[in-house]
Amino acid sequence: MNPVSKTLLGAACAVAFALPCQAADTLMMATTTSTQDSGLLEFLEPDFRKDTGIELKWVAVGTGKALEIAKNCDADVLLVHAPAVEKKFVADGYGIDRRQVMYNDFVIVGPKKDPAKVKGKTTSEALKAIYDAKAVFVSRGDKSGTHNAEKKLWKANNLSPDKESFYISAGQGMMATLNIAAEKNGYTLTDRATWIKFAAKQGKNNALAIVVEGDKALFNQYSVMTTNPAMCPKVKKDLAKKFEDWWVSPKTQKRISEYTLEGKQLFFPNAGK
Repeated sequence: MNPVSKTLLGAACAVAFALPCQAADTLMMATTTSTQDSGLLEFLEPDFRKDTGIELKWVAVGTGKALEIAKNCDADVLLVHAPAVEKKFVADGYGIDRRQVMYNDFVIVGPKKDPAKVKGKTTSEALKAIYDAKAVFVSRGDKSGTHNAEKKLWKANNLSPDKESFYISAGQGMMATLNIAAEKNGYTLTDRATWIKFAAKQGKNNALAIVVEGDKALFNQYSVMTTNPAMCPKVKKDLAKKFEDWWVSPKTQKRISEYTLEGKQLFFPNAGK
């Protein structure tokens, strides 16, 4: 079964209260779109099944939606990338055993002609230049990890673009947001893994290019968690522990580092860091 089928099945089960849909050796995961859009899950899932004997099904949405799915007891485990929101999720009693497993970074991409003249600037300088130029900026607008990171960056610079006419809230996943940015000749914030996949698909027709990268403010951490069985008694706690242990194992950490596209590494392992 390919990841799209897994996602569709996961979504269908979620609507019907997912956990009764699952067999004893099956885990339901809620995850962020970047782990699927990048191809990472398709790459790792066969290893997970071989190593643990567990079938992993998932639904790929924004991190905010993934956490809501877990709150509704429709997922056993999570793989997400919004640390502040995740920590609150755990503090509020909805999640347990949060563990960091990998990272990459965000980049700001925009039209190759760079109308706001931001290429080479710091993140702070670039956002101010985009704001002052009233250049089109496309936000995911979906409470995802990327959306949360974007809002944090605007806030850190005392800028509130959400009511400005140049600011477009897509309310969609990263791939769709990148497509809108390309169509609108606009800028957007994206995780690097999805950007690499997008750029590979677009090839010479890609209207966008990276304009800002390498800033510490653009660090992007991914973690796994288990839905708290005290809140959701049907959570498969024993299988969830195997899932989390698998992600932080040296073998899996090595596999994460081996996942590349066009010679570029998409994620970097950092279990226990």
